[in-house]
Amino acid sequence: MKHISGKDFDVMIGDFLVHIESFNATITDERTPVKSGGVPNGFVDGDCACSGDLELDSRNFMVLSEAARSAGSWKGLEPFDINAIAVTDSAEMGVELFGCMLKISDLLSIDPNGKEKNKHKIGFDVTDKEFVRINGVPYLTVAEIADII
Repeated sequence: MKHISGKDFDVMIGDFLVHIESFNATITDERTPVKSGGVPNGFVDGDCACSGDLELDSRNFMVLSEAARSAGSWKGLEPFDINAIAVTDSAEMGVELFGCMLKISDLLSIDPNGKEKNKHKIGFDVTDKEFVRINGVPYLTVAEIADII
């Protein structure tokens, strides 16, 4: 049986299929337990956030660069949805990140020995109330986003 690996993922940034060198997304969920008399007694809700990094080679970076050119600037890019989907004969996995605001963090990573492709790291923060879906299941509850306009 073939397991899902990083090689199995296709990544869409908005309408663009890009090859990624690496990709991470981290959810920060600030729910926290409360105590009564020093003993755990339930929890309280807290903020949620999701951010991460995409690392692209120069060829794939140019795909996003053209989108930035069309928008007039990198900061002028509207937030993109990012979808990472993997399918093998025996398994599927999908992660959807909504309204990702892109920010270049490492513009250049040059190895003068020429042993590796030039890479660019682009950070992102999720900005949409749809937030994150994992295999089609939303991370946030319906109640959390119901009154957000």
